[in-house]
Amino acid sequence: MQHSVDMQIQTDSMMRIWVDADACPKAIKEIVYRAADRLKIHTTFVANSRLTLPRSPFLHFLLVEAGFDVADKEITRLMRAGDLVITADIPLAADAIENGGFALNPRGEFYTQDNVKSALSMRNFMDGLRGAGSLTGGPAAFSQRDRTAFANQLDRFLTRHLQGS
Repeated sequence: MQHSVDMQIQTDSMMRIWVDADACPKAIKEIVYRAADRLKIHTTFVANSRLTLPRSPFLHFLLVEAGFDVADKEITRLMRAGDLVITADIPLAADAIENGGFALNPRGEFYTQDNVKSALSMRNFMDGLRGAGSLTGGPAAFSQRDRTAFANQLDRFLTRHLQGS
């Protein structure tokens, strides 16, 4: 599987979508399935556990070993400038942007060179508070509003990006 993904990257000059699939909500995966198939954009879901995808020549799955940031590192290795990475992982989003790509989180927020550094700082600060026991819990539950925001941002991005191609 690894080899076939590398070959597609080398021969396909179109933008690709990479999904950090382990923690991606099912509703977001379904939006991405439909968009990729409708617009004929090769999309790869990267995860360390099996994922069943709808049948489509545009949807691909890459299984990576279990471990800390293994999927993130593989996405960073395989992506190219102009690709879109869908992730809630801020360090992965920062890597995607540094590599000339785009990063969209499942709640519909685009990361940019301007906001990803402050998001990383806030993430590190919050991790410090959690580590010290001062803060418990995580982000709010994923909502219909988040799903709608993601779908709208993805649609706007793909419309702009594909018109520019």
